[in-house]
Amino acid sequence: MRIKEVKTIIVNANWRNWVFVKIYCDNDLLGIGEATLENFENSVVAAIEHLKRLVIGEDPLNIELLTRKMYVYPFWRGGPILQTAISGIEIALWDILGKSLGSPIFRLLGGKYREKIQLYANGWCSGIASAEEFAEAAKKTVQKGFRALKFDPFGASDQTIDEKTLKEAIDRVSAVREAVGNNVDLMIEAHGRFNTRTAKRIAEKIEPYDIAWLEEPVFPDNINQLLEVKRSTNIPIAAGERLYTRYDFWQLFSNGCVDVAQPDICHVGGIMELKKIAAMAEVNYVMMAPHIGGDGPIATTTCLHIMSNIPNGMILEHFIDIPWRNEAILPPLRIEDGYAYVPEKPGLGVEINEEIVSKYPYKESYLNLYSSDYKYHQH
Repeated sequence: MRIKEVKTIIVNANWRNWVFVKIYCDNDLLGIGEATLENFENSVVAAIEHLKRLVIGEDPLNIELLTRKMYVYPFWRGGPILQTAISGIEIALWDILGKSLGSPIFRLLGGKYREKIQLYANGWCSGIASAEEFAEAAKKTVQKGFRALKFDPFGASDQTIDEKTLKEAIDRVSAVREAVGNNVDLMIEAHGRFNTRTAKRIAEKIEPYDIAWLEEPVFPDNINQLLEVKRSTNIPIAAGERLYTRYDFWQLFSNGCVDVAQPDICHVGGIMELKKIAAMAEVNYVMMAPHIGGDGPIATTTCLHIMSNIPNGMILEHFIDIPWRNEAILPPLRIEDGYAYVPEKPGLGVEINEEIVSKYPYKESYLNLYSSDYKYHQH
C-alpha cells in the first residue's frame, strides 16, 4: 500500500474555515484528517502542498517516520503553519492505519481508560455583552446538559484593562456564577492578552467565584511571566494552545507553569505528538484539556480517541455556535448530557459528510479579538 495523493477541502464555519485533509492510497483506502488554523487556512493548504511531496509514494503505515520527515527535512520547522499542515496529514495516516487493521484508533493507542469524555461549552455567549445576557445564555447552555462553561468576559482589552471594563467583566462572571449555581465549572479565558501585573489583578478579582481555571492570562511566549501569575493565585492556570511541539511543552512542564495543559490536535503535529505531550504532562502532575478553538468535528473526533485513552484526560472543549457542526461528519458524534463518546468503527470512525460541507464553501473570514467593533469577542 502506497500513498497516491493528498488533497484538502476548505469549509466555511462562520468566523473560521475548517481545513479537512484527504489521503488517497493505491488500494483505494481513504484517510481523513483536519488542519484548521483560523485566519490562515490558505497558508496551511499551501504548506500541505509543499509537504505532500515527502509522503506521496510512501507506505502510509510508517506514521512515525513520515511525521519525522515532514518535521526535520525542511530547513524551517515548527510554528503554527507547518505544524498544522503536519497535523492534518498525520491524523489522516492514523485513520488509514485503523481502517487497514479494522480497528478504531483508541485501540491502537492502548484501549479505553474511560468510556465517555466530559465536554465544556464554548461559543455559547457569542454576540452578547451585558451581565444579564450572559446569565441567561449560561442557564440555557446548562439546560442542554453542559456542566462546564468557558468564556472571555474582558471585551477588547489589550495588555491592561481599565476600571470600567474590569468591573463589567467581573459583573459578567458574577452573573454567570449566580445563574448556574455552584455545581457548574467556570473557565475564564484571557486569550493571552494581558501583562503580568494586570493578569495577577484579574486573578485576584475572579478568585471568589470558584473558577475552574484561568486560561492564557499572559502572552503565550513568556513562560516566566506565566509562572509568576500561577504563584500569585489559587486559581488553576491553563495554557498551551499556542505551543506547537513536545519541545515547547517540555519547557512549560519542567518549569511548573500550568495545572492544565491545552495542546491543540491541529497544531502540535497530530495524534502521537499529543499523546507524547500527555505523557510528559502526567509525570509533571498536569491534567490534559485539549484546545479545540476554531477546529472542526474531525479534530474533535480525533481528540476523543486520545482522551478516551490517556489517564490524565480532564475535559475537552466543544463549540456550540454552529448548529450543523456535528452533521459535517458521518455518523454524527454521540453527545449526551455534556459528555461525548468515542466512535467504535475502524480508524477515526467517521467520514466527511460531503453533502453538508459542500453547502459551505470557502469564505474569507477574519476574527479580530481586539476590535472594538465586536459587541463581544468569543473564541
